[in-house]
Amino acid sequence: MIREGDRVLLIDRRGKKYLVTVSDREFHTDLGIINLGELTEKNYGESIPSHRGEEFRILKPDVNDIIAKMRRGPQIVHPKDAGIIIAYAGISPGNTVIEAGVGSGALTIFLANIVGPQGRVISYEVREDFARIAQRNIEMAGFSDRVTIKLKNIYDGIDEESADHIVLDLPQPENVLPHAVKVLRPGGYFVAYTPCMNQVHRFFQALQEYREHFYRPRVVEVLVREHEVKRECMRPKTTMLAHTGYITFLRKL
Repeated sequence: MIREGDRVLLIDRRGKKYLVTVSDREFHTDLGIINLGELTEKNYGESIPSHRGEEFRILKPDVNDIIAKMRRGPQIVHPKDAGIIIAYAGISPGNTVIEAGVGSGALTIFLANIVGPQGRVISYEVREDFARIAQRNIEMAGFSDRVTIKLKNIYDGIDEESADHIVLDLPQPENVLPHAVKVLRPGGYFVAYTPCMNQVHRFFQALQEYREHFYRPRVVEVLVREHEVKRECMRPKTTMLAHTGYITFLRKL
């Protein structure tokens, strides 16, 4: 059953999505007004009508719904990249992940969702305005219990004594390598997300000093191409989500 204070996703007949918090108030749309208090009488999967008789399907939002509706500051790490970071690094429930370059908190939310209530995400951020935006988004997602944001430059060092994984969205991830060697547990992953190839090249040059500590590195790029599916024709869409960044994976030996 839906309860007061829950976050709920409403979808209208056009497929437009609305992320709302259940409370005793009216929610206005161009298809009519919805009394959000009436959601407490519903279950997920049911519908609720507006005052104009338009039906809105009720779903429980997932992290993608939350990220799509959250407040943006800097450019976010896209789901296509977050997904492969989690999959290739084997990030799991109960893990402790150190993150740096929190930005708007999109990758933080994906990580927090995976590590679960028994895990921890410790995020380093140097900009106070970005940290505030990310904190609000993390609270909206309901993950404040497992995420800590530190206003500190990770280049200067890592406070924690150990971590299962380190995930960076920073321009100079090579500056974190000496700290990662001390903190990262054997078998854990050091992941660097960088938009430019020259950053990858610079990182690999710096890595030579630390090669004995890591298994052979892996660099990937993720491209997503959707398809149009119609009765008379199926073909790739004319636009696609192409390059967003290079992702480098190192596994601690």
